[in-house]
Amino acid sequence: MNKQELINQLQIHHQQFADYIETLSTSDFIKSLPGKWTPGQQTDHIVKSVSPVAMAFGLPKIAPKLLFGKSTRKSKSYDELIDKYKLKLLQGGKASGKFVPKEIPTGEKFILPKAVIHYINTLCKHVEKTSEDDLDTYVLPHPLLGKLTFREMVYFTIYHVQHHHEITKRDLTM
Repeated sequence: MNKQELINQLQIHHQQFADYIETLSTSDFIKSLPGKWTPGQQTDHIVKSVSPVAMAFGLPKIAPKLLFGKSTRKSKSYDELIDKYKLKLLQGGKASGKFVPKEIPTGEKFILPKAVIHYINTLCKHVEKTSEDDLDTYVLPHPLLGKLTFREMVYFTIYHVQHHHEITKRDLTM
């Protein structure tokens, strides 16, 4: 995907997720199956995942270069990256540390979806300013996948929200 396709996919899928969360009743927003996250927690997890990516993309390129180095390989395709993520999940990978959501009160039902859109819009502005070459040159750490190129991190971000959207819908129908 080129930059414009990346931006379009980020906006489409995050907006769909945010819209879905906003349509939930208050009781559904805090509903969960045993051991599963509520829709509010799913949304908080997306905010916690997207905000550091948006921040990192906004840094001068010297910062990720000094902190994490530069890529020594070609970026994986979208499908290759998603297959790697799915394998990690099958092997027991899950959110940890600062990416695990806290309990979410009902009052955040309309705040969190707006935060998702805010951070995605910020990320999209930074992607727009990043060259195609830089998307494949600079890397960021991912807690399950290791170092990802900027392009791969955007691929992950696109898929990640879809993954959590599907989990949220599935869990609410059970």
